[in-house]
Amino acid sequence: MSQEPLYLIDGSGFIFRAYHALPPMSRPDGTPVNALFGFCKMLTQLYAERHARRTLMVFDAGRETFRNKIYPAYKAHRPPPPEDLVPQFALIREAAAAFGLPQIELPGFEADDIIATYTKMARTAGWPVVIVSADKDLMQLVGDGVNLYDTLKDRLMGVEAVIEKFGVPPEKVVDVQALAGDAVDNVPGVPGIGVKTAAQLINDYGDLEGLLARTAEIKQPKRRESLENFSEQARISKQLVRLADDAPVTIPLDQIDWLGPDAAILAPFLQQQNFRSMMAKFAAPAMITEKPAETIVTQNIEKIASSYHTITDLAVLKQWLAAAQEGGVLAIDTETDSLQPSTARLVGISIASTPGKAAYIPLGHRRGDQFDFGEQQTDDFCQLPIADVVAALKPILDDPSVLKIGHNIKFDFQVLAQHGLSPIAPYDDTMLMSYVLDGSQNGHGMDELAEKYFSYSTIKYDDVTGTGRQRVTFDLVPIERATPYAAEDADITLRLYHVLQARLVAERRQTLYQTIDRPLPDIVARMESAGIAVDAGLLRRLGDDFARRLVILEQQIHALAGQSFNIASPKQMGDVLFGSMGLPSGKKSKTGQWSTSQDVLEPLAEQHDIVRAIMDWRQLAKLRNTYTEALLSQLVKSRVHTSFSLAATNTGRFSSSDPNLQNIPIRTEEGRQLREAFVAPPGHVLISADYSQIELRLIAAMANIPSLKQAFRDGIDIHIATASKVFGIPLDQMTNDARRQAKAVNFGIIYGISAFGLSKQLGSDPGHAKQIIDQYFRQFPELRDYMEQTKDLCRAQGFVETLFGRRVHIAGIKDRNAGLRQFAERQAINAPIQGTAADIIRRAMIRVDRLLRDEFPDVRLLLQVHDELVFEAPENIADKVMPALKNAMQQAATLEVPLLVEIGKGLTWGTAH
Repeated sequence: MSQEPLYLIDGSGFIFRAYHALPPMSRPDGTPVNALFGFCKMLTQLYAERHARRTLMVFDAGRETFRNKIYPAYKAHRPPPPEDLVPQFALIREAAAAFGLPQIELPGFEADDIIATYTKMARTAGWPVVIVSADKDLMQLVGDGVNLYDTLKDRLMGVEAVIEKFGVPPEKVVDVQALAGDAVDNVPGVPGIGVKTAAQLINDYGDLEGLLARTAEIKQPKRRESLENFSEQARISKQLVRLADDAPVTIPLDQIDWLGPDAAILAPFLQQQNFRSMMAKFAAPAMITEKPAETIVTQNIEKIASSYHTITDLAVLKQWLAAAQEGGVLAIDTETDSLQPSTARLVGISIASTPGKAAYIPLGHRRGDQFDFGEQQTDDFCQLPIADVVAALKPILDDPSVLKIGHNIKFDFQVLAQHGLSPIAPYDDTMLMSYVLDGSQNGHGMDELAEKYFSYSTIKYDDVTGTGRQRVTFDLVPIERATPYAAEDADITLRLYHVLQARLVAERRQTLYQTIDRPLPDIVARMESAGIAVDAGLLRRLGDDFARRLVILEQQIHALAGQSFNIASPKQMGDVLFGSMGLPSGKKSKTGQWSTSQDVLEPLAEQHDIVRAIMDWRQLAKLRNTYTEALLSQLVKSRVHTSFSLAATNTGRFSSSDPNLQNIPIRTEEGRQLREAFVAPPGHVLISADYSQIELRLIAAMANIPSLKQAFRDGIDIHIATASKVFGIPLDQMTNDARRQAKAVNFGIIYGISAFGLSKQLGSDPGHAKQIIDQYFRQFPELRDYMEQTKDLCRAQGFVETLFGRRVHIAGIKDRNAGLRQFAERQAINAPIQGTAADIIRRAMIRVDRLLRDEFPDVRLLLQVHDELVFEAPENIADKVMPALKNAMQQAATLEVPLLVEIGKGLTWGTAH
């Protein structure tokens, strides 16, 4: 018994790790549960693989600890936890109890301190210790009989891992951290010294005090000066990072005893969370209440490795394709050496036409000695020529009688198109099928869906490519290891199709999927492949200009402050603005640090030049880092290829990444300058077509507000019409100020703006703003009725719907916390409007794509940014295509108010907008 290890689980660390590792998930009642799901999954895995009686769960009790007395700014930079994580904290503690785990938390101490205390107690008793965490701060505890265990990577970390991470053994980690500091926890350290330099210094001088006593020996002047000037700061930092091993723990070592979960307690808890796959592992079958078939269809599957084949013979491939042709369905998936389709090279293709039977066709694997999973690569390295495989696949991919199925098939379209395999029709996309059915209730990745529907854990990408420094690209994965991973993708895709298709029919969601979402992968794949041209020279000049202006702004800010400070440091900025300069309206956090958030600074900007300059500096720095620098690294043959996510947002809006082109500001001069860098190639122009005030038009129609609907029909400026109604001003006597106020409330009302929020926009007091809002609702009572009805409906069913039937699930609509509940209510009001606008732009893309294919094949759709579409057209036909594009977009939906599209052309995106 004495040699059994003590397992100490860093519960607080796993909460955040689980939250960020998983996409949003919600229970049927709307409660967010993604962090809870990841936490429970970790416990399930830990119980199955390493169940030990001596296991203790350790949590943080709160943010305030003894370290805040040493250094009040400790962890002051950390933002509050995400809104959808807050309600999960209590549930996670309930989960630990439901699993039967002993758990502990102590006010004034961090979880790491409690772990350090029990580690010391266990080692004194002669017990080995396994700390279940990947937190670098806990590495100082590693040593003889003490290891860290990372459950996500299934990796046990000892002294060698600590040396690899910090460059020093565990007993010197605190010295390295004291010098390097920690920006996340706001541990100051010594300016200019990072982990690598700190490790070198500690290895040379022994420890922190030895180093500080011999700073005169350091040859580098700046480093020596920094160490001398900030020696006390380094000593304070060491106090902050050293873990306390004398916490007053309340559970004696010999009373730590995990008997394992009791099904009678755990089953009801898992059932309440809707974690059916976990229930199957722990709960008695009688305790599981079946859901209606039309809500969810599940089936258990087992991996049958012998059913996954490697195809290296052309005749065998043709037999597989003949079977698919006869069955009328082919699931297909590609493997590449990159996740960026614009630069990806095809490595292999997997196919399946019968559930449980799939094959992998290796095409571009290479030998590589850097791949090592402790096994030898075989000499069997036979691969079919790509040209032969393409020729065999093309007839079936073109065959209208064979349905092609993919998961995120947009990616596969782009990769296959590089080899002439385009277009591919008809097709279905299981990711979009899942998105139509469940929206943001769960993620739509294949791994999560396999777990949800089949209680099946897929082979992970990391399992075959390795992780960290050992990771290799897929072309270096041995074929015998690649086959089960790749073939499984096609198999799971086919299985998901059958389940999701049944749900679409049973839940009457087919029309939305077939008419709005299903056509998009082909359209968007061609958009992404086309990319948009960028003037790299202009972008560099703009970046240089931004850099010069940042220097000038920095000098101005320092001059106005009467001192130099780090503008990027919220703490230093707060101390200068509200401490040294005594600006009004300063707010301190619980840790005693001044807040310098946007909502704090914005009201001060008009009265204080330094605040205006700081806000300009922040905006410019963000644009330079996010765009002028990043875009240059993402160019492929002078064009940038963004990636559009079709199933990532709650409302149906597209999102884009690598790069994100949807966050370039529209109304600032710098944003307009950035748009100037996106250009048309010689002989072409860019066309921008943008829906005008689409959300205001939708609120008028959906809330059935007669006066606003009539104003839109009559083409009257909607803000003037609103001002006339709210303020009683005749149209011919309208003032700019009245229009400005009406515009603010028009747009703000959709997002549930408060009197305080409106007062900040108008520069007036909250009382006056409340009068405006009250008068607004008196003039438009239909809007208040619509809002209340929408909230009531959402509370009753957990979701709201767009005009086209897309369900937008709203978490927290019944939350006991008033702040969370009110936030959810604002979401419920806005979501049908924003979601309907998103559906309309999707429908518009389908209409204009058909128009361009039929009448203007030389015109290409390049971008979708919010309510705007951007096209590239030959200059000589631009004037002819623009009216056709405008008409197609305006006809994308039939409402009680007309849709209006503003369209323009130019040699750059900026001039076309």
